[in-house]
Amino acid sequence: MAHFDFPVEQLWTYRSAEVEPDDFDERWRETLDAARQHPVLISVEAYDNGLAAVDCWDVRFAGFGGDPVAAWFSRPAGVDASVELPVVVEYLGYGRGRGLPHERLLWVSAGYAHLLVDSRGQGGQYGSGGDTPDSWPAPPSAPGVVTRGVLSHSEHYYRRLITDAARGVDAARALPGTDAATVIVAGNSQGGLLSLAAAGLVPDVVACLTSAPFLCHPERALRITEAAPWDELVQYLSVFRNAEAAVMRTLSYVDGVAFARRGRAPVHFATGLRDTVCPPSTVFAAFNAYGERAAVPPERQMELYPFNHHEGGDAVNTRRQLDWLRGLGLAAPALGVSAPAS
Repeated sequence: MAHFDFPVEQLWTYRSAEVEPDDFDERWRETLDAARQHPVLISVEAYDNGLAAVDCWDVRFAGFGGDPVAAWFSRPAGVDASVELPVVVEYLGYGRGRGLPHERLLWVSAGYAHLLVDSRGQGGQYGSGGDTPDSWPAPPSAPGVVTRGVLSHSEHYYRRLITDAARGVDAARALPGTDAATVIVAGNSQGGLLSLAAAGLVPDVVACLTSAPFLCHPERALRITEAAPWDELVQYLSVFRNAEAAVMRTLSYVDGVAFARRGRAPVHFATGLRDTVCPPSTVFAAFNAYGERAAVPPERQMELYPFNHHEGGDAVNTRRQLDWLRGLGLAAPALGVSAPAS
């Protein structure tokens, strides 16, 4: 598809006019306070990942309602737990589960500790599966998860998933061998939303990496695209014809723009200008709002990929993320690996 959204010049100043609920902060504070009544770490078990260069643990931490959420925790092999490494907490795209621990090695290869957080009730659309059920009851919904409980914030699936994301930061800080003061949150698409949410709800993370974040500025997204998973909302509203007001109010509690306003950490965004899944104007709405509530405006970086769709910058963008973190002084420490002899 050719460019279908606003011209680039307009994107740099575009703002969402959607109104936040008055009780946005109160509702999320109550939700996280309730989740934090549960001790965060449930189990941490060494896992044989078949790799010589990466140590791995199968983790369960307490998410929404104290539910056990699966995660893979990885560190460069042989590094003593007394060495506290900066830790990247990574979230996953829509429909994907945590899969197998050797699938995502970028961050641990760069010298960081890495916590890959499973997405409850997901994992059956692509990848190598998930391990976290979502057992909470919900009224009828379209296939997928975005409409699950969508008539009420209290019942909405994303209330649970976003709580899991924030608790993932708590879990990373509690794991041995992590620097609790140096937590970076990262993700693409749905994972991009979750990294924004974590940065907005846990104010002392040190950096946020968000690519093509989903569920930003939903009113505009539903006007200009029916790409999956927005099509699930379209399908749902085509059946429940009188539900639009309730659905949009529920989505206002999980709008990535609202979380972005509350971000305090430096942030690295990316978008493909031909992306119909997470349209550029919705991504820029979050970017342009990022840090509005911060006492000191945080550093912001936007990477544009004019000829790319939802894949965005892919490996090019991950290299830019690594370089950007290094520029912030957040590169992982050198661990004494020798260079090959010349």
